This record gives sequence, C-alpha cells and structure tokens, in this order.
Amino acid sequence: MKKLTIIAAALGIFCLAPFAYAADAIGIFETVHESSLSFDETAGALETAIAASDLELHGSHDVRVPDDKHKARVYVLTSPAYQAAAASESPRTASAQVLRMAVYTMGDAQTTYINMANPVAHAMVFYAKSKNYDSLMTAADDAANTIRAVAQSVPGSAMSVQQEPARTEKKYRKFNGDGPAKMMAKFRNWQKSQLPIREASAGAFEETVDSVAAALAAGTVAGPEDCDGWEVITQIRLSDDVVYFGLTNPYIEDKMVRINSRFRSEGKSEAAPYPGVDHVTALPTEVLVVNDGNLTRVVHYGQMWRMQLYFWDSGYRAFTANMAVPGNIADSIEAAIGR
Repeated sequence: MKKLTIIAAALGIFCLAPFAYAADAIGIFETVHESSLSFDETAGALETAIAASDLELHGSHDVRVPDDKHKARVYVLTSPAYQAAAASESPRTASAQVLRMAVYTMGDAQTTYINMANPVAHAMVFYAKSKNYDSLMTAADDAANTIRAVAQSVPGSAMSVQQEPARTEKKYRKFNGDGPAKMMAKFRNWQKSQLPIREASAGAFEETVDSVAAALAAGTVAGPEDCDGWEVITQIRLSDDVVYFGLTNPYIEDKMVRINSRFRSEGKSEAAPYPGVDHVTALPTEVLVVNDGNLTRVVHYGQMWRMQLYFWDSGYRAFTANMAVPGNIADSIEAAIGR
C-alpha cells in the first residue's frame, strides 16, 4: 500500500479527548519530538514518514533564520479525513484545515526538534460557532494524533509540550487579541480579521485564482529589510470553493524570529541566539480565494490579529516596539495582489 495508516495508540501515545481540553491551557504550537539525529537526517526521516502516512504534503520551505544561527524547515500538509469532516463548513474556515509541522535546531548543541501548529487550537478558533463543533474537534484531534505519530517515527524521544502562547478553549473560541493589545487588533475575531483585497462575481472564481497566482509570481522578492515581494510556499485547492495560498518572504521570517527571541532567555546563548525559531510553524501567512455562492473574495488576515495569535508570548513591549511590522506585511500583500 502506498499509504500506511498510522495509529497513535499502537505507538503508545496518550492523547486527551477534545472535551478534556476545556479547562486546560493549550498551546497554539506543540513540541512533539526531540530527535537524536542531525537536522538533515531528521528532515529526511520525517519526509519519509509523511510520505507513508495519511497526510498529504503540499510544500516545504527552509526558513531564513537571522545570521544562519539555527536551521528550520516548515512543512504544509492536509489530512483528507479532517477535510472530509469539515466539508460542510463555510469555505472561509478553510485555514483550520491547513496543517503545519517544523523541524528546527535549538540550544548550544543545536539539538533538533519537531513541532506542529496545533490543529485542536486552530479548530477552537475557526469552528467556534459551528453546529458541528464537537465532531470537528474530534477530527482535529485525530489529525494532531497523526502528526504526533509521524514525528515519533523519527529516532529520538517523544514529547508533548504545549508551547506559548497557550490559552484555554474559552479564550480560543472568542479570540480577538490578547490583553491590552486587543485594541491593536481592533477587537476583531478571525472572521472580521479576514480583510478583503478584491472581489469578483461568483462565476469568476477560477479566473480570480489564476490572477492571484500570476500576480504573486510576477513580484520580485526583496531582502529582510524590505517587505516587497512574496514567495508562494504552496497553493492548495481545499475544495471547489476555496484556494489557499501560503506565502513567505525574508522580511516576515526575519521579523517573527527576532521579535519572539528578543525578550526570551531560556535556551538562549551566543551560539543559539534565536529561541523564537520554535515559532516558525506560524508560517506561511495566508491568502484565501473564496467563493461563498454570491461573490468571489480574495482575503488575507489582519496581521496584528495573526501576530497576537502566534506571538503574544513575545511580550507587550515587543508589540509596541514593532508597531509598523503588521502594517508593512499587510500593505505588501495587498500591493502584490492588487485590487
């Protein structure tokens, strides 16, 4: 068989049922494995395991960590089972179905770790008001278990560490920013944070997808000091009504690693100065082309909302010191795609 179904229970993995998360703080990221191999060997073993699993790999990207002090690679995946469970949901919730894993090095020994963008936390955000919430939580938990099982096929030690920022289920289901920075995100939830770039008729969906792809491909990507231009890590047709573009560039990678590393001390040293490398599974940033039956909409996320979701543990000082960064990213995406 080309695909092997990996059963988490067979590997001795203990995972909570979705309802058990209600009172617990769950990380938007979860560290799932400490590898005993080098970075390159870990990445190769993980890619082999993904190919043999029920997950579909759509793209990968080597993140440009400042000064090349760490290595990091992001993988963008989907779970057909999770997609099937979410098939009746609004196409605007499609971001929840895009799964991410990362391999990265940390510490003086440059130990290699594997983490994931937690599917359960994302389901709590995007499916908060769905009438199918419980079944979608189960499907997200199944996807998370599959990711854990894939990671644990790599030599090393299994882990289950909820990474900061961590929140309760109640917080995720109402997420509109954090603490005093809520005003920076304009108190918007995920749906209000889907900002329109352009609109067309419902019948112009395919034409719009092609136009967005062409516009992104035509741009010239600048260096880490300038946000101009975007690389498409992956373009995924998640259904007949939504296409996902996963984007990155040197600027967003440099800023997110530096900002999250600045006020962290644990595991930080001269040889390994960027512990924020463990947040690279926030990549890629997203553009969606969505057909809701009335209009075709091209949307992206308000970057202040997104940065709080993934980087609130950087601290309020980090946000106030980098107030221009979210706007630079958003303006660049809109300029690249055009209205």
